Amino acid sequence: MRRDAASAMLGMTVDVDEPGRAVVSMTVRDDMLNGFAITHGGLVFALADTAFAIACNEDERVTVASGADIAFLKSTGAGQVLTATAVRRVVSGRTGLYDVTVRDETGDVVAEFRGRSMTTNRSSG
Repeated sequence: MRRDAASAMLGMTVDVDEPGRAVVSMTVRDDMLNGFAITHGGLVFALADTAFAIACNEDERVTVASGADIAFLKSTGAGQVLTATAVRRVVSGRTGLYDVTVRDETGDVVAEFRGRSMTTNRSSG
């Protein structure tokens, strides 16, 4: 995360960074809204994807996304705080499956994300 310029630009903060689990927060700004004055879905996805990336990078090996799906369940707007909680479901060999729940500041579920990971032969060091 220290080298993740995109997440930093979006104002994301890491609240929990544990093997197989991560919690990342972001306050929605006016420049994050779409033409309907609701949080752009791509930015909700980016928040979930960042939590996923942190949760699946548990050691010195670089792990990347091989795919992801998201279901948007509630719209949000400027000033709201979104929190993504990523949890490892299973790792088998070099592949993994992770679920991420995005909630607003009231605890309502905003989105559900499922990410598939692939561990590479590259080292993060």
